[in-house]
Amino acid sequence: MTEQEAGLRARLVAVGVDLVTQEGAQALSLREIARRAGVSHGAPRRYFPTHLELLSAIAREGFAELGSEVAEELRGGKGSPRAQLAALARIYVDFALSHRGMYELMFRHDLLESNSLGLRETSLPLFNSLVDLVSRVRPDVRAPDVAGALWANLHGIAQLWGWGSLQLATGADGVEPLVRAALDAHLGPEPR
Repeated sequence: MTEQEAGLRARLVAVGVDLVTQEGAQALSLREIARRAGVSHGAPRRYFPTHLELLSAIAREGFAELGSEVAEELRGGKGSPRAQLAALARIYVDFALSHRGMYELMFRHDLLESNSLGLRETSLPLFNSLVDLVSRVRPDVRAPDVAGALWANLHGIAQLWGWGSLQLATGADGVEPLVRAALDAHLGPEPR
């Protein structure tokens, strides 16, 4: 791939990232991305043979950003594994609420080619970090199962909060008490 082709490919992904950020995953058509990138509507097909491959490349950018935030927080192992898990949970929910369109796309594996374009290599380390921390907090459990249940709980909190449902049902002013409750439910109460 020439430098010019690599630049256009990167521009298509960047336009897709901007589009999903501004308008959500439903706005990610090849034609709209091409239009905003200033290229013919057929140009994206030269670099992304399927729409799914372009969506996967866009989602990879979201995973990379979220992964970078988590890695920065966990770098150096500051705090107990429980404190690190709490930080990871807050980062995850905050990312979901502040990047709603991207977050929606990232976890729609029914729309994505997770085995191409490095998507699995970008997304699985996040889950592996969660599994590692759960295993350190709860060595008595099968960590992937508890990590999966905790992840699903955090995902649900983010989705329901974003839709306004949890505020209505719980009267909560913020997501922090709900995140703490999810951690307690899956890890046991935090030692005092």
